[in-house]
Amino acid sequence: MGAETRIEISSFAGNDIMSCVSELAALILACVHDGASIGYILPFSMAEAEAFWMKKVLPAVEDGTRVLLVARSATQIVGSVQLDHDTPPNQPHRAEVRKLMVHPGFRRQGIARLLMAKIEDRARQLPRSLLTLDTRSGDAAEPLYASLGYVTVGQVPGYCLDPFRQQFDATTIMYKVL
Repeated sequence: MGAETRIEISSFAGNDIMSCVSELAALILACVHDGASIGYILPFSMAEAEAFWMKKVLPAVEDGTRVLLVARSATQIVGSVQLDHDTPPNQPHRAEVRKLMVHPGFRRQGIARLLMAKIEDRARQLPRSLLTLDTRSGDAAEPLYASLGYVTVGQVPGYCLDPFRQQFDATTIMYKVL
């Protein structure tokens, strides 16, 4: 991270999501419009972005089954990551990393790496010892995860629709033992 950009990571509760929903929506909107494969395709509106946080993330955070970490610069929310630990009774040791996002204007500054380190710390506190995730095959996130010790299990072809083109992309399934 450059000396000019100081990033703080914080855990968001339900009331934080509600009070910052516009900023959170702007983050996912910017990421999807930049081509991120995080569950949405174009066209993607601000209303849809706000609905994602209010209908998908907020209930899980309030239920205590999901951790939301947010990266903030002095002026805006610049990234986030989620840890879904709503697992079946036979998987009390596992959690899933979801929706790692860094605003396109703040990439290549170590924010994703910082968010991943913090979400792994939170997983250990739960305590969870196995993390899983999936990422679009060939995306910039794939080598990032590998550099953090995530191991590729394999690929699923035709897993998701590309955000820009009418084609299906493969996803890479990865895990890390903490």
